[in-house]
Amino acid sequence: MPDDAWRSLIATTRDGIEINPLYTRADEIAERPAPGEFPYVRGGNRAGLPENGWHVSARVEATGDVSQVNTRILDQLEQGVSALWLTVEAADLAAVLKDVYLDLAPVTFESGTDLVEVTEAYLELLDQRRTAGDGVQDRAAVVADLGAAPVTAAYAGVGSIGLDAAVRLAARVSEREETIRTFVADGTVFHAEGAGDAQELAYAVAAGLEYVRALISAGMSADAALRQISFRLAATDDQFASIAKFRAGRLMWARAAELLGAPEAGGAAQHAVTSSAMMSRRDPWVNMLRTTLAAFGAGVGGATSVTVLPFDTSVPGGLQSTSRSFADRIARNTQLLLLEESHLGHVVDPAGGSWYVESLTDSLADAAWSVLQTIEAAGGLTAAIGSGSLAESIARVRDARDADIAHRKAPITGVSEFPNLGEPAFDESRRGGEGYRYGRAFEDLRDRSDAHLESTGSRPTVLVAGLGPQAETTPRVTFVANLLAAGGIEARNPGVTEAGQYADAREGAEVAVICGADKRYAAEGSDAVAALRAAGVSTVYLAGAEKGFPTDATDRPDGYLGLGIDAVAALSTLLDQLGVK
Repeated sequence: MPDDAWRSLIATTRDGIEINPLYTRADEIAERPAPGEFPYVRGGNRAGLPENGWHVSARVEATGDVSQVNTRILDQLEQGVSALWLTVEAADLAAVLKDVYLDLAPVTFESGTDLVEVTEAYLELLDQRRTAGDGVQDRAAVVADLGAAPVTAAYAGVGSIGLDAAVRLAARVSEREETIRTFVADGTVFHAEGAGDAQELAYAVAAGLEYVRALISAGMSADAALRQISFRLAATDDQFASIAKFRAGRLMWARAAELLGAPEAGGAAQHAVTSSAMMSRRDPWVNMLRTTLAAFGAGVGGATSVTVLPFDTSVPGGLQSTSRSFADRIARNTQLLLLEESHLGHVVDPAGGSWYVESLTDSLADAAWSVLQTIEAAGGLTAAIGSGSLAESIARVRDARDADIAHRKAPITGVSEFPNLGEPAFDESRRGGEGYRYGRAFEDLRDRSDAHLESTGSRPTVLVAGLGPQAETTPRVTFVANLLAAGGIEARNPGVTEAGQYADAREGAEVAVICGADKRYAAEGSDAVAALRAAGVSTVYLAGAEKGFPTDATDRPDGYLGLGIDAVAALSTLLDQLGVK
């Protein structure tokens, strides 16, 4: 293949990684060490992990009646959940974890500023059970992550105990027989703001290094300090990127441990959480497909535990048409189908040896390590957050992604592509909301449409003016209807085929889009524009690119709706023209 042809087929990720159209033996690397061996690319120590793969982790917020929360937890555990990600008050902890076998179900806490009190309650519960004879033969089988994240919590703007308090907790729990890790190096907070994969990995590792340095400064050995760290990373519906992310994350942390002189302690646990940013609020049922791909990528990539967010998690309060138990069951069963029916966990590192995955793993690790070096040269993650340089770096990646989404180069099913205008409209309480989502710009347009529907009883509507027989106009009619629906605009197609029919078909429309073939535009386009304006249409668009319309035409469209346009800007302008607030 000629070199220029090959180059034209190479895609470049937002991390600057080139993806070849084909990988061959020329891309082969030396065989990596076996799973469980340094540098842990193929997986860390599997002690404590289920035989069928990874821990199925459920997110639980212990609010309301604690006995009901406990019943819900036990039901989840009976139905296939094997780990808990728990937010609970210290006073309720014992009741919430009643009858939970803590040597079989690891617990990750998210307690913010209450972490010291929650930890005290948890340790007291462990001691009480041991005194009562809980039958646990191997105390190290009791695994918990306290979830202290003082550095990344500061960036996310959420409460947390201070670094010094967390270090004191780590010194205490490291002397216990149970396996208790104090710090979580949380990359998801950066992902949730739009960070790329290399940035997320770099910032998570930078956070881990700050925690390790603080522990070592307090007198802990490097080996013990490294064992006090776990990682939390986002998994997206880009399955190969997710697979490579978790493998590259282990490679990076192993290298950090090697530099600290304790490579054998470099196999930190990884908690995967399906991306909140990729979740759509519109047509949320598609999120089931997104989270399936994300869970697949995280599991194949070697995550030790995976949390699948409910498919309607981006909808405030969840979908009104579904129950909480249904959403939780779908999230749980997404993983169980992968584990119990597809048997993904029966092979460790099934993607290992793939020329593409191995190349992507190394390229992502290299890109992330370069970002990490920049952070370290600037004084570490806390300094980068404080200076604003980290937020600026994330903003550049986020803006590039948003531009691709706006131009529909990165389509979002159910949002920017194939939107369903027939789904129930959101009331005011379910519009807008906090947080970054990939499709939010389009969903904000849909919110405007829903508000218009609520106040007027109808959606904003644009007339589709066909120019030519139906067989000729269908491709562009379909394109326009799909594009308009992404902005919450209904395309009214009366089935007209020539300019002489426009006056009767107008029915009060203020905006119209002419849909036809370029050859028809050349012959009849100017007359079609004139006919629509004569019929009273104030704004006329043409489906297609401007170059498809004759340059010497007397009557020209006011705008063009074609491939590659900034759809968000165009649809926002259309809503303005239609009087939608």
